[in-house]
Amino acid sequence: MSAFSDHFSGQAAGYARFRPHYPEGLFEFLASEAPARHAAWDCATGNGQVAEGLSPRFEQVYATDASEEQIRHAPALANVTYRVESAETSSLEDRSVDLVTVGQALHWLDLHRFYDEVRRVARPGALVVAWCYNLLSCDAEVDRVIREFYQNVVGPYWPPERGLVERGYRDLPFPFQPLSEPDLALEAEWDLAEFIGYLGTWSASQRFREARGADPREAIAASLAAAWQFPSRKRRVTWPLHFRLGRV
Repeated sequence: MSAFSDHFSGQAAGYARFRPHYPEGLFEFLASEAPARHAAWDCATGNGQVAEGLSPRFEQVYATDASEEQIRHAPALANVTYRVESAETSSLEDRSVDLVTVGQALHWLDLHRFYDEVRRVARPGALVVAWCYNLLSCDAEVDRVIREFYQNVVGPYWPPERGLVERGYRDLPFPFQPLSEPDLALEAEWDLAEFIGYLGTWSASQRFREARGADPREAIAASLAAAWQFPSRKRRVTWPLHFRLGRV
């Protein structure tokens, strides 16, 4: 995790279109637990999902990402400042933010350097929150197909950092005063095309395509269609969120 691992720039448009959106309850929780609402830093913002959710609740949001292509697909908002820069060496001023967030990205960072940067830019008592989500859940038949896809089709193409997500960040150091995590999950209502689009945004799917020149989703197309039954049918998909959070 010492260097920027860019698994997402090549599919930034699809990432912005097909990734599930975080619940409003997450942003309400972050705003209520932050010591003030002057400024927030969304680190590794990607396409700006978290920054957009924080925007109505903080006077100023700084959103940084090492991928210029990802930020290019982020929404333009009056109080959100996007910057292409690494998490470990931001241009934020000392003691300038009340909240630091890292959504589905802590496993990519050089943690020692990033935590030093958090201590530099965070005000005393600032809230620091990182979270991740692992494999989705839909229903028994769809879940069975997705487990096959996840483990056996694209399984060899997951980067090593994926194991940290699978374990909910529990074995990562987190040197801040710990807080209890909220019980929150992502949810989406998707038809089959939207669901398949999401599978294509997985970093392992991209690495499979690069290595083999084929789309890994073809391996499960028939079985997934049979499990879904009606392509236009909207199904609920959920991802439990796993948190590490504390105060500076």
